[in-house]
Amino acid sequence: MIEEINKIRNFAILAHIDHGKSTLADRMLEITGTIEKRKMKEQVLDRMDLERERGITIKLQPVTMEYDGYILNLIDTPGHVDFTYEVSRSLAAVEGAVLLVDATQGIQAQTLANLYLALAQNLTIIPVINKIDLPAANVEKTKKEIVQLLGCKPEEIILASGKTGQGVGEVLQAVIAQVPAPTSPQPPPSQGEGTPLSALIFDSTFDEYRGVVAYVRIFDGQVKKGDKIILLATKAKSEVLDVGVFKPEYKSTSELKAGEIGYIVTGFKDLSECRVGDTVASANAAGVEPLKGYDEVKPMVFAGIFPREGNEFAELREAVAKLKLNDAALVYEPEHSEALGFGFRCGFLGLLHLEIFQERLRREYNLNLTVTIPSVAYKVFKKNGEELIIRSPQKLPDPTEMEKIEEPWVSLDIIAPKEYIGAILNLVQEKRGIYKNTEYIDETRVVLHYQIPLAAILTDFYDKIKSVSSGYASINYEFSGYRPADVVKMEILVAEEAVEALAMIVYRDEAFKRGKEVAATLKETLPKQMFVVKLQAAVGGKIIAAERLSAMRKDVTAKLYGGDVSRKRKLLAKQKKGKKKMEARGKGRVEIPSDTFVKLLKR
Repeated sequence: MIEEINKIRNFAILAHIDHGKSTLADRMLEITGTIEKRKMKEQVLDRMDLERERGITIKLQPVTMEYDGYILNLIDTPGHVDFTYEVSRSLAAVEGAVLLVDATQGIQAQTLANLYLALAQNLTIIPVINKIDLPAANVEKTKKEIVQLLGCKPEEIILASGKTGQGVGEVLQAVIAQVPAPTSPQPPPSQGEGTPLSALIFDSTFDEYRGVVAYVRIFDGQVKKGDKIILLATKAKSEVLDVGVFKPEYKSTSELKAGEIGYIVTGFKDLSECRVGDTVASANAAGVEPLKGYDEVKPMVFAGIFPREGNEFAELREAVAKLKLNDAALVYEPEHSEALGFGFRCGFLGLLHLEIFQERLRREYNLNLTVTIPSVAYKVFKKNGEELIIRSPQKLPDPTEMEKIEEPWVSLDIIAPKEYIGAILNLVQEKRGIYKNTEYIDETRVVLHYQIPLAAILTDFYDKIKSVSSGYASINYEFSGYRPADVVKMEILVAEEAVEALAMIVYRDEAFKRGKEVAATLKETLPKQMFVVKLQAAVGGKIIAAERLSAMRKDVTAKLYGGDVSRKRKLLAKQKKGKKKMEARGKGRVEIPSDTFVKLLKR
């Protein structure tokens, strides 16, 4: 048993977005013979169409490889800041990490963030410089950055190319030589046949026919088909329907042993019974301590998700529950809107997380949705001493009842070439950021540290920071606390009717500017009606910005040829009177197309 464990190596690949993690993993699968060359395709571990289209990893994906007599369990992780939680879950199941740095871009913000996560878990770090085959590669400069960051020797850094395969075998050899074999986190008894089962669920998915499939790292004991298991947090019991490893498809095996990473088909049909971070133990074993799970994730962005067709609420509820199963960062609660009907108020880690979630609901479950303008969670202190967390503008109490409002702030790190410092300082100052200090990575690149309101970086900040830095800057942020804010609720009226889904919480001194922007965007995107449509922004019942969408002109006089001009006047007067009747009878309501919400988000 001990000899078998000594032949296992568990590791993850960490990097900033677009630094070549998935391509490096492709070459590893080829070199180890895990996938035949004729079956290979790009980004083979990125299972969703969305991941392939965007060229980014959204979901962690494990795979088991065999190389030089060793079993190598790799977990490919996302690189975007919105999916940091996926990275932290991966790191809890491994002993080492390959830190991948792009030779053309050097150290980026998410490189640092992921490295700190790995160091906090006391993982062995193997530094690798990728994309050395590109003409723009600056290997020596990137080496200096890594040496300064890790304190390692230049010769310890492996040079590789995920595209050509150069250096990939050397990376695998380094994993075998440097990453320690798995050990048990539990106190005695020692490893052996009598050791009770103890496994950590680091991810899960739902199979229509077999129920919940848990992705696990076995820390102690073993599990096989037919075993009775219990989940220590939920106390749910079941019989194991199957176990196996990832090749990268499911490959059934006789059992999973200590140190291995694989899957357990639990048979659970209730999605809430199998939670990520829970510990799997034998149903008849006593004294097994729960493994250290994960810190509870704190969603930063909240939006309402409603079906366009009211009769699709049940389908939406089932789809959200299934996506929640393998997206532990998602939180949701039922919500009712007079205008939009029944739906959910969902919490996300960022706008990309929201965008991916919305797109998965549309593609995987064929749902047509209305998504309200996202907002952050505000703390409201009422005069009667009550304290509320407000995630929706509609829930904001009357101003006369409120003592103060606090908004979430984040610690923001921006890595950029030093020649762009001035432009970045101006942008962050406009966004109400508070400068902290500057660190130099080397003589040409800096890390700027800020405190900034989360709402200020919610929508267009990433695009603007890329624009002012010619695409060279990268950002990372994490929640730091709440601070007082002077904000108000702004309502948007279309044809003199408040559109609940367009309401938003804005800074008081920016209300006029934001109101003008929204009204102008609506004027550009809403289809013309047979009558004039008023587009207004209001705060506290007072109109602060307005636009008018002109009526669609129908040439009712086209059928008239010749005759007295009074005939044309009569027809035009009749048309005008008809439009007034339409509005008076309530037939002048305007439906907001779903793409309008997307355009408002981007604006």
